[in-house]
Amino acid sequence: MSNYPSDLRYTKDHEWARIDGKRVVIGITEFAVHQLGDITMVELPKEGESFRREQVLGTIESVKAVSDIYAPLSGKVVKTNDPLRDSPETLNEDCYDEGWMVELELSSLDEIKQLMTSEEYAKYVKDHS
Repeated sequence: MSNYPSDLRYTKDHEWARIDGKRVVIGITEFAVHQLGDITMVELPKEGESFRREQVLGTIESVKAVSDIYAPLSGKVVKTNDPLRDSPETLNEDCYDEGWMVELELSSLDEIKQLMTSEEYAKYVKDHS
């Protein structure tokens, strides 16, 4: 269970960020999905809402727990993955592509430096689980 794509950046709260210029697509990692188990509900923010880095931007409910989703970077929501609301199990099946959650327009590119690479994240998971 160490599928952490190298083109993404990661947080200690198990979110990933796919950065493309001033836009970032956000989701949760395979590690988080396995910890949660079968995901039954996803609550996402509305387009136009703004979030600071590490602020709660949504929640995920599973058979095991309810967990907050934290913004890995500051920005404004420009798009949400609305199909997840009706098919939250998509996260269990494909958390890195079809299971993306939110796209933000970044307010600061400097914050990217605070995220982990896939190698750093894999070491973090190994050391903290």
